[in-house]
Amino acid sequence: MTAMGKKIELLAPAGSCEIGRVAINCGADAVYIGAPRFSAREAAGNTLADIENLCAYAHRYWARVYAAVNTILTDAELEDAQRLIWRLYEAGVDAVIIQDPGLLEIDLPPLPLFASTQMHNATAAKVAFLEKAGFSRVILARELSLQDIRTIRAGTQVELECFVHGALCVSYSGQCSMSYAIGGRSGNRGQCAQPCRRRYRLQDSAGITLREAAHFLCLKDLNLSEDLQALIDAGITSFKIEGRLKDMTYVANVVSSYRCRLDALLDGAHLQKSSSGIAAPGFEPDLHKTFNRGYTRYFFSGTASDCSSMETPAFQGELLGPVSRVAPGHIEIKTNKELHNGDGICFFDARAQLQGTQINTVQGRKIVPEKLADIHPGMPVYRNYDHPFMQQLKKCPARRHIIVRFCLADTPDGFVLCASDEDGITAEVKLAVLKQPAEKQQQAAATIEKQLAKLGDTDFTCGQVTIDMQQIYFLPVSALNELRREVIALLASARDRARPIMRGGAMRNDAPYPEKCLSYRGNVLNQQAASFYRRHGVEQIEPAAESGLDLHGRCVMTTKYCLRHELCCCLAKNPGGALPEDIFLVDHEGSRFELRFDCESCVMEVYYAG
Repeated sequence: MTAMGKKIELLAPAGSCEIGRVAINCGADAVYIGAPRFSAREAAGNTLADIENLCAYAHRYWARVYAAVNTILTDAELEDAQRLIWRLYEAGVDAVIIQDPGLLEIDLPPLPLFASTQMHNATAAKVAFLEKAGFSRVILARELSLQDIRTIRAGTQVELECFVHGALCVSYSGQCSMSYAIGGRSGNRGQCAQPCRRRYRLQDSAGITLREAAHFLCLKDLNLSEDLQALIDAGITSFKIEGRLKDMTYVANVVSSYRCRLDALLDGAHLQKSSSGIAAPGFEPDLHKTFNRGYTRYFFSGTASDCSSMETPAFQGELLGPVSRVAPGHIEIKTNKELHNGDGICFFDARAQLQGTQINTVQGRKIVPEKLADIHPGMPVYRNYDHPFMQQLKKCPARRHIIVRFCLADTPDGFVLCASDEDGITAEVKLAVLKQPAEKQQQAAATIEKQLAKLGDTDFTCGQVTIDMQQIYFLPVSALNELRREVIALLASARDRARPIMRGGAMRNDAPYPEKCLSYRGNVLNQQAASFYRRHGVEQIEPAAESGLDLHGRCVMTTKYCLRHELCCCLAKNPGGALPEDIFLVDHEGSRFELRFDCESCVMEVYYAG
């Protein structure tokens, strides 16, 4: 599959309708938003009215809205989920992201179905099966390498969506029961308590502490902004930014940054963005200025290194430099970066806890923070809030406009104004009037161009005005304005009629599922899901953990991230390493998790030890 002629989608998170509009204004080709219920981010649900409003706004630019209904469902919930999806269809959403295959067994509207990454879409065989089942798009697992993606692309034609930025789940997506095991809050039900962001002590089997408490399972954030061309060449058509729990400033900054990077690749490469209009963010985006835990490419190149954020799951920001002096009422920092009143700074105290304070004033080299406690000479200081930059983002002056070209020509009985946009959509308005040659030809032409270009608060911006006349005729300003208003209204209506509509839906067949047996990690929580898998040849099905299974002694997380490797104690490379063979993570409440290592597959498993 070549890159020639492909449409490339920048897909942004929308925690709310307002944030979704900001993402579209900043250049997103599509947004994904949580439905009122059954979203894998329960805290990011939205009303149907808000989703309908977002769809109406997005569709003006031929951008799309995808609704997340991607939890596993009980038998009692299936009917409500079905009703919800029909209402989302009526609200105008362009596709639904799902995890539970039980939904494929019931009557759904003709909406494209996207296979959530929670379905653990990590192999060519699994993706090929999902394509046969009727999924229009598969959202790939985050831990895949570029070569893994190439292999999947070679075996399928289905659209492939790939995470390129944002928080990483340390577990294989959809395969984590850790939160459910310790507190009954299931990630597969949208209620993850994020135990991977907690502090743990590392102990041996006798309970002796080997390493003091740290965030051993916490990963840095993904950043593949330098790898977009490679992903395009590998067959990715949708580039996904994680973050439905992130605020407007984060979304505006990250979307604007990726829009700039993608546009630079699309220009002259026979590639197109999948929506209309040009975005002008009104600020210079910087991925280091909004929330991140540090950046990693994770397993993109095949192996991972330095991908953990063991010190903190919080936002440290950019390193400024060490404290050079602490004096009564102020400090000095050895840095070449400009600091501002209102900036936020942070540092690690003597207990290795991240602390922060605000800068009240900057007086030359003297920095007056709100709090001086715990700040000592020599400690590194970070800036996690750049006040002027964040003020720009909060104002978010981003606007999005569709380029329109006008052509004014004369006719035997008057004039005709034609408008054409960047998608080839056209409209025209005729004016029957007695023509009168202008006394001042150049001045009249300038007036025509000026008035037609005045598009004000519309979705359009003027790219060109052509006057196709042998001589310039006089047209009153009021007539030009009326022609422009009428033709723009007609063009907007024509665009609405011409907007590409996605269609899709489940396909009933008996294509074989790649496995014959499903354990509790198959996440089968309802009878319809069980029927789906049996129809596709699965012979043994264990109910999902959320059915009430006792998870003591069971695997609650599988991950390509290896703590031994991260601590430079890999058993394969250093069999007699600094850590014993049996190691455990213990949290502050006393919950213990045994770590097991499959060195042949380079996989770590986490077992709930109670």
